[in-house]
Amino acid sequence: MATGYLIIQARTAHDALPLGGVKIWIMDQQGKHTYYVTTDESGETEAIALETLDKSLSLDPNFTGMPFISYDVLALADGFNSFHIVGIPILDGETAIQPLEFVPMQRMQRTPTVTEIQIGAPAVSMTGKRYQPGPHMEDTEPQVLRQVVIPNPITVHLGSPGASASNVRVSFPDYVKNVASSEIYSTWPDASLRANIYAIITFALNRIFTEWYRSRGYNFDITNNTAYDQYFIYGRNIYESISRIVDEIFNEFVRRQGQTAPYFTSFCNGTTSACAGMSQWGTVTLANQGLSPLQILRSYYPRDIEIAETNIITGILSSYPGAALKTGSTGLDVQTIQTYLQRIRRNYPAIPTITDQAGVFGESTRAAVAKFQSIFNLVSDGVVGKATWNKISYLYTSVTRLAELDSEGTSLGIGTVPPSSVLRLGSSGQDVITLQYLLNVAAEFNSTIPAPKQDGNFGRETQQSVAAFQTAAGLSPDGIVGPLTWQALYNTYLGINQVLPPDIDAGVTEYVVRSGDTLWLLAQRYNTTVDAIKRLNGLTSDNLSIGQVLRIPTAASSGGSYFEYTVRSGDTLWLLAQRYGTTVDAIKNLNGLSGSNLSIGQVLKIPSAGTAPAPYFEYTVRSGDTLWTLAQRYGTTVDAIKRLNGLTGNNLSIGQVLRIPNG
Repeated sequence: MATGYLIIQARTAHDALPLGGVKIWIMDQQGKHTYYVTTDESGETEAIALETLDKSLSLDPNFTGMPFISYDVLALADGFNSFHIVGIPILDGETAIQPLEFVPMQRMQRTPTVTEIQIGAPAVSMTGKRYQPGPHMEDTEPQVLRQVVIPNPITVHLGSPGASASNVRVSFPDYVKNVASSEIYSTWPDASLRANIYAIITFALNRIFTEWYRSRGYNFDITNNTAYDQYFIYGRNIYESISRIVDEIFNEFVRRQGQTAPYFTSFCNGTTSACAGMSQWGTVTLANQGLSPLQILRSYYPRDIEIAETNIITGILSSYPGAALKTGSTGLDVQTIQTYLQRIRRNYPAIPTITDQAGVFGESTRAAVAKFQSIFNLVSDGVVGKATWNKISYLYTSVTRLAELDSEGTSLGIGTVPPSSVLRLGSSGQDVITLQYLLNVAAEFNSTIPAPKQDGNFGRETQQSVAAFQTAAGLSPDGIVGPLTWQALYNTYLGINQVLPPDIDAGVTEYVVRSGDTLWLLAQRYNTTVDAIKRLNGLTSDNLSIGQVLRIPTAASSGGSYFEYTVRSGDTLWLLAQRYGTTVDAIKNLNGLSGSNLSIGQVLKIPSAGTAPAPYFEYTVRSGDTLWTLAQRYGTTVDAIKRLNGLTGNNLSIGQVLRIPNG
């Protein structure tokens, strides 16, 4: 028998939070338990070796059976709904990565619901004909975008265009990985895989560029129906060989020379189904003959096609600088990566602390990059190339967004009793802002719920988000927020609070260094010490750089006030001290502990802040933000924000850091 491998990744909130200690059973097709494993602090299992069939079967277009052995997975996490994955195909010599995006249980929910995902055979083995309607780019449709943009996320409709089915939002690279893993076999030659992945990327970008569905009144970008588009199985496994190619080329596409538009790269398997486009099985034959990916594509599409690239990627704060960063590199791009990794490691503590000088790519930066790459299935070489840069940027956006939502909830004064108002299309005011905030929180943990803008106006976007939430909550999706929907929103919000760290930023505030700042001045301002700031940030000198992000401890190191924390699986005194800006000794002294052992369910006293709140907090501008919406959201005025930031106009830039007056 041949051998393949399976890795399970358990995370939540778009990978912002890893879930350690998740219980996982792996079963064969007879229901026999083959393995029992748990996830580590990064939410990942070891690579598990599983029996399968010989690789040669997946390279033979005439083989009529399934060239793999399938396995099932049952996954349970305390406080979260469960997963049952059926039919994960294990291929010879390939590593299958099964992501599990856990959704927190609602408050008062006694038993978890089980999400069942059926995977099965790829589209290339299907016998049905494919009909992919699309534009002839020689006669470009009048309504098109002006430039090619990578939509991150992309919205996928889980059915035919007119079917009543859910939409899901996934990052564009993850979408392409899913489609490639659902369409073809990952055992195929590299040139064949790349040709197919280029076709998949370009097909999706053509749908975006021509607004094929949006211009027809649909609220999605593409479907997962093979009769119309390309195969996508929400929640399925992906393959490491496919994943690494996609990370390298996800922003590259096929076009005709002299044209802007992505070419309409239709395709079919080329055996049981014939089409005017690319033959998937035919790419294997051509790759074995030594053709390159572009030569393979030119065998099916016009001879004047070329591979183009776009660096316009929505949802990415900083664009890839164009050259890889590695040991010895210096400058602002290095500092950006260091800042992002230092923030990400608060959620992924396996990433080591960076102690290099800001903007200098030394050994500790290389080690942090390599560990990050290992956690997220990138080539672990310690070099920040395009794939690593984009993944770090995506993760940084996810973790900071989650922390920001937590801060917004405090600012809005979300309690435990829902408003009594009934909201519908056309409503406006503070209750709508509360509604939009709760929908944004729910959307972070459930990709079927779109996140509306928080502008206080109940428009079509908010109505669609409400209807999607109601569907997910088992309510009638009428788009009207009455008592049942309000209660479900609050139960969802409070359920999330029950399973997340009580305050991921408790005892710590983030500060962006400005001209004139010194460690001594910051220590005086925040009632702490220079040593405490240096220890929390891993600093070896007193030098600061403008734009550097510092974590400032606001918690007393001993004595004073405290809050209570219930120990969970994976907690250690060291991790708790790092998370809450204190020390192991301070926690042990406050709790009268003589050793370092902890028990799940144990209640600890954690030293908490003893100083007055800062006069302002910092906010990173996102798409759709205006000074007016920020003033409304945080209970201040446009003039107060402008005055605090020295602004003379009302224009904002995505990624801009603003000071927002506190209360």
